Amino acid sequence: METIEKMIEDFKKVLDDSTHTSPETLKHEMIQWLDETLSPRLKQVLEERETQSSSEQTVTPFVVSGKIDYEKVILKFGCTKIDESLIDRVERLTSRGAHVFLRRGFFYAHRDLDKILDCHERGDKFYLYTGRGPSSESLHLGHLIPFLFTKYLQEAFKVPLVIQITDDEKKIWKKLNKEKSKRLGRENVKDIIACGFDASNTFIFSSYATVGGKFYENVVEIADCVTVNKANSTFGFTGEASTAKMIFPSVQAAPSFSSSFPHKLFPDEKKNIPCLIPCAIDQDPYFRLTRDVAPRLDFIKPALIESKFFPALRASGNNGKMSASDANSAIYINDSAKDIKRKINSAVTGGRDNLEDQKKYGAKLEEDIPFQYLSFFLEDDAELEHIKKEYGEGRMTTGDVKKRLVQVVTEIVERHRMARAAVTDEMVDAFMTPRPLFE
Repeated sequence: METIEKMIEDFKKVLDDSTHTSPETLKHEMIQWLDETLSPRLKQVLEERETQSSSEQTVTPFVVSGKIDYEKVILKFGCTKIDESLIDRVERLTSRGAHVFLRRGFFYAHRDLDKILDCHERGDKFYLYTGRGPSSESLHLGHLIPFLFTKYLQEAFKVPLVIQITDDEKKIWKKLNKEKSKRLGRENVKDIIACGFDASNTFIFSSYATVGGKFYENVVEIADCVTVNKANSTFGFTGEASTAKMIFPSVQAAPSFSSSFPHKLFPDEKKNIPCLIPCAIDQDPYFRLTRDVAPRLDFIKPALIESKFFPALRASGNNGKMSASDANSAIYINDSAKDIKRKINSAVTGGRDNLEDQKKYGAKLEEDIPFQYLSFFLEDDAELEHIKKEYGEGRMTTGDVKKRLVQVVTEIVERHRMARAAVTDEMVDAFMTPRPLFE
């Protein structure tokens, strides 16, 4: 208010001083006053609004934006942070070290993971469920992460896995042609198989091909428990949303109930088997709703283990996530070594503007995308700690960190590319054929 009052006083003063001037002079003085007084203030207001907007986080299954405060996300969604005691228990029960994504806090939140561990400790069965919405020919590194972690869980706990390819989702939200969505789904399956899943214990299925029979019965049961008001409040749907968007959460929920699958997959006597879902934290609303519905249908609530977001190359700090809609924000599995190097060299860093300041102050690691990528993919804890110390204290340059990341990522991509080249259409068909997963 004080600023506005001062501006009014200044404006009056201009008018008083211009009483005996010509109209042209008055016009000139008014324009000058606007440029000198209002323009800087307007610019300040716009900058303040932009800063405020960029700091406000949005985390939904459809939009992730702003600077993400992961503690606030946990509080908002009502899930639980994974602590050291839970990680220790995972290591004890599996007789192996925790995956790098778990021990470094990338998978950081859960719902009922402790109950899944209780189940495993009793010798009872559970199964894993995750998915992929096909929107591009190839997966990028952000897409790959949940599958790498799921593979670890499958091997560590020796349990079956179902993977849903939501080709219907991309028709509903992205308006992809149905045939294109189905084709992209099949291409993505090849990337998923290349991760090395156990072929005898993994079933990959397409929504278009599978929604029918008992699966569709459960979709209807779930959907019948969800009111329009509940769907709107959970997902932010408006009156403009299609009814397909309303029904899709039930399609994504159904695989977390073992009775959705034909008897060839899970024997009849094992129709209510606990499920653990590895996913990114933005998928939580789907399964929060699913967990609300489960008791009304006499189903076991699915458990979740949830990750942070894999940042875009050109994002700063925790802003947003890697997106398939911007090819330069992501490293794809089919990128060439040259493309990988180019993209990493263009990434946002926390290094200082010049070498002198870098040596004096060190890098801002929390803003440095190349260092964050190394924390995901560099498995050697000792080397990562060395880079963290040297780079953070200025004895290592941004160029050094990028060079090491190029080596690490190129090796991962090349290894995956070779594995994918060995995947045949017959292998895809085998993974997507229903068959017994429990002995």
